Parts: sequence; structure tokens; C-alpha cells
Amino acid sequence: MRISRFIPVLLALAAAGALHSAQAHHAFAAEFDANQPIELKGTITKAKWVNPHSWLYFDVKGPDGKVTNWGVEFGAPNALANKGLTKSDLKAGDEVQIKGYRSKSGEAFGYSVYVTLADGRTFQTGGAQDAPTAAAPLAR
Repeated sequence: MRISRFIPVLLALAAAGALHSAQAHHAFAAEFDANQPIELKGTITKAKWVNPHSWLYFDVKGPDGKVTNWGVEFGAPNALANKGLTKSDLKAGDEVQIKGYRSKSGEAFGYSVYVTLADGRTFQTGGAQDAPTAAAPLAR
């Protein structure tokens, strides 16, 4: 049996594996709603600095006084660091302001385009290539 007969099969299997990996990484439009912008202010509870997306969790007090813990997706840790934002900038207990988009499910999570820290510094946090752009928040 000649090995050249198996080359097309091996190539097909490799392509299928690559396609599966590409599909596992979702696009903005798969999970978030560009028609539902959010601007939230709250207190940081946790920051997860992980690949492929970092996450920030923070408590937001509603008009009725009820506190809801929100989670927002950030870009990859390396991309955030290249923009000057590090995990040590996101301390539990600090105030934070988020500008971004709500999840399609309507649950308390979304996609962050910008984060403004308590000291007034603002960083672009989004990394999805198909995400809409949002106007930068005004400096405090």
C-alpha cells in the first residue's frame, strides 16, 4: 500500500480539526447585541485575566437599590497589557465605569468596549474584530 493514498485523508482530517478550533472562538455577534448599548458604574468584585478573553465582574446598584453582579468580557490579557491595562489596575472594591454592549440573552453580562477606572484613566478593552465601535467615554 502506498502512503500517498492516505495524504488526502490526513489533509481532510487536519482541515476538519482546524475548522472546529476556529468555530470554538465565538464572534461578537454570536453572543452580544449591538443594538443594546450599556453604560454601567459599579464596584469591582473580581477580575479574571485569562485567554482568550479576560472578564471583569462588578456590583451595580439599580435605581431600586438592588445590587446586581455584572460580568463583562474584555480582550486577551496581552492585548490589554499592550494598551496599558494590567490586572493590578482592577482591584476589588474600586469603582469602575463600563461602556459596551449587553448580552443577547438579557442576563447581567456584556461586552466591554471601554473601562474607566476610579482614577479617571480610560482603556479600550474590546478585542472582537466584528464588534461595533462605541464613542469613548468622556474624561471625568
